[in-house]
Formats: sequence, structure tokens, C-alpha cells
Amino acid sequence: MIELKAFTKYFHKGSVNEVLALEQVDFAIERGDFITIIGSNGAGKSTLLNCLAGTCNPDGGELLLDKKDIAHWPEYRRAKFISRVFQDPLLGTCGSLSIEQNMALALRRTRRRGLAIGVKAADRATFRQVLKKLGLGLENRLRDRVGLLSGGQRQALTMLMATLVRPEILLLDEHTAALDPKTARQILALTETIVGEQQLTTLMVTHNMNHALKYGNRLIMLHRGQIIFDIQGEEKTSLKKEDLIARFYDLKREELASDRMLLG
Repeated sequence: MIELKAFTKYFHKGSVNEVLALEQVDFAIERGDFITIIGSNGAGKSTLLNCLAGTCNPDGGELLLDKKDIAHWPEYRRAKFISRVFQDPLLGTCGSLSIEQNMALALRRTRRRGLAIGVKAADRATFRQVLKKLGLGLENRLRDRVGLLSGGQRQALTMLMATLVRPEILLLDEHTAALDPKTARQILALTETIVGEQQLTTLMVTHNMNHALKYGNRLIMLHRGQIIFDIQGEEKTSLKKEDLIARFYDLKREELASDRMLLG
């Protein structure tokens, strides 16, 4: 479905602050893959998602979607088939709009927009039905401003909005890192349910090895802008955190102990 060929990205290229964020990455994503992406700080995890989403363009290589190179497509053009949930719960919603207004915007993500009623009666019925699945009572608060919600409630709403119209690709950029442990577990359970029900092609960046091992059918570790291993299928199912750490040591002979989040 998606293929990266010799994909390279620099920041501050040609300056004393030059950083090679992604180096000659070759990577294929199959339709229906749920890929967890892990790596220490500065490994290139978020940069990879930014390049897929169109937030930044590569300095070299190709990004193929069904054999078509979209490496330099603008972000708004990719938004028709790519949805993204960020680490910060405030980024996925507009706090000054109501819950139903936010969801109405998400519902019209791939449609032409014009002058019309923003939220229709039929829309409200759909929104209530979808929100009820969360068990948070938000289906009874459609006209409440989103800014009144807690971080966990906003992130749950963002997950629903990102998948209200089924995307071709769902990008999750450490989307539970800013939440308390209990709320993070709830959002991860919601993620697993939505991805499973809609059979979404998903990339989930995480700093937590346990989450990387538990979720998805495939695990990729990045280190200094390169994929150092790609584990999937039965091999991933039987893998333990200790095995993952040992593999990293064997490949790079470096310690991970300085990155406590990765080992958490």
C-alpha cells in the first residue's frame, strides 16, 4: 500500500546544526498492518509520521501510495486519506467549538464544503450513537464546548473524529503519552477496538516497549534515523521486552538505560 524508497530527511541542512533525521529508509506498509514504532529519543519516529502526513517533505527518496509518488504532496491533499492523533489532546479538537460542531467538521473531512447548516438532526443521531460507545456520557453533552472536557475525554473524542470517516491510514503519534496511566489504558483499548472494527492500516509511535509488544501485528525499531529491525507475525507475538532489549544491544552495542520512558 505504502512504500518508502531511500527516504531521507535532514533538519537545518548545510548548517552547523545539521541533523540527519531519516537516512535512506526503505520500508513497505501492507494494507491492514497495525505497526508499532519504537526507538529512543531522536530516533526519527515522529519525523517519519510527519513525512507521511505531509507536515514536512523529504530531502531525497520516494514515498509511494499505490505506486504513485506523493512525497511532495501538501498536507491538505493527504488529509483526504490520512488521519492523525497527536500526543497533545488539545491539538485534535477545537476547544471553542461544541462537541457536535467538532464532530461535524470531522464528518465532512473528505467532502466539498459550502454554505449550509453545520450540524443536522441526522448528524446528531449519529454522533450520539458513536459517543455512547465511549461510556463517558458525552452523548448527552453535544452542545458543550470541547474546552470543558478533560484531557482524556478530548483524546477519546479525537480518536472518534479521526476515524468517523474511515481513513486509508491512521497515524498515532504517542497519543497516550500525555495522559495518566488509567486514562492511557482506556485510550489504548479504544484504539484497539476502532482499528480492529474498521481494519485500519495504522502506525502507532510509542515510547513504551510493553505497548509496542502488546499492540499490532508488526513492530519496528528506529535508531538514529534507520530501521534496525522489523518484527511481525508469530515472531512478534512470542517476543518479550527482554528479548527486544537484547536484540538492540546485539545490533548497536549501546545502552538504552538513559531513556527511562523506553524501558518503562
